[in-house]
Amino acid sequence: MQIQAKTPEDYLAALPDNQREPVTRLREILRANLPPELEETMAYGMITYVVPHAIYPPGYHVDPRQALPFVSLAAQKNHIALYHMALYALPEQLDWLTAAYEKTGTGKLDMGKSCIRFKPRQQIPYDLIAELCHRVSVADYINVARAVPRASTRSAADRT
Repeated sequence: MQIQAKTPEDYLAALPDNQREPVTRLREILRANLPPELEETMAYGMITYVVPHAIYPPGYHVDPRQALPFVSLAAQKNHIALYHMALYALPEQLDWLTAAYEKTGTGKLDMGKSCIRFKPRQQIPYDLIAELCHRVSVADYINVARAVPRASTRSAADRT
């Protein structure tokens, strides 16, 4: 389920009733707890918090025209997804989350590489998400981004 929205407010307004409240609450937690240097935007059909080009001019290594993504929030057909890129880039953060999540008593952690999935009617550990927001600074994340090989800025058509 991808919502075509130009702003986070439009995105929230387009959500089904059963997803609007938890996504809104997660957004509030992100806005209150993520590093203030991040900018909220819409990217990839999700509410996304990025390191702006003013702070990290090289941008996203896959497409340098885009700002460096840090965290995204989306409502999918069968779950709510929170993508925290540092969970993929920094194994120690994933280890921390895995151990801390188990202690919340909110059920089994359902994850992809950087995606935490919350099922409908699942208790979301909002306090844990707030704590996760404070665990990686923008400077630390940029250091990780600098270590990733850069994609070519040429298009596929230019390479042939």
